[in-house]
Amino acid sequence: MTDEELFTAMFRRNYPRVLAFVARRTDPSRAHDVVADTFTTAWRHFSRLPEEPLPWLYRVARNSLANEERAARRQLRLAERIARRGVPQAPDHALEVIADAGLRDALRQLPALDREALLLIGWEDLDHDAAAKVLGCSAVAFKVRVHRARKRLARLLESAEEQPFAVSPRRRSA
Repeated sequence: MTDEELFTAMFRRNYPRVLAFVARRTDPSRAHDVVADTFTTAWRHFSRLPEEPLPWLYRVARNSLANEERAARRQLRLAERIARRGVPQAPDHALEVIADAGLRDALRQLPALDREALLLIGWEDLDHDAAAKVLGCSAVAFKVRVHRARKRLARLLESAEEQPFAVSPRRRSA
């Protein structure tokens, strides 16, 4: 098989999972762009891809998302400067796609690496070794991270049950 045929087979095998991975982390309009960037990078590095490329693809997608988020923060700062000058700013409802508000709020309050560790094993159904590769750490470090993240999440959920009408500290009033 040629490189193009091998890449096409790898693409078809992994595209749905990479798209689902990205779609759970951003809005659908951005997801396809991030996945396209991911597979463009995979093509450029095709000769060096690991035999099981999915964790590597997740890592590239995660990095691409981080780049997009940095760009979005820059745009938000610009929008805030414009808003201070009197131009109205529409609220962002992208996070409203997650149905369970309590869980969403608790996950949002976790440190980014804790949240990502839980999502990799909970949503992406990766084992600890593969998820550790996505985050660029050892399997042992990943297991410790997951254990601590689960404890933090449980405390946050318990706290939310005790105060069901508490407003998340990260929410802004309109």
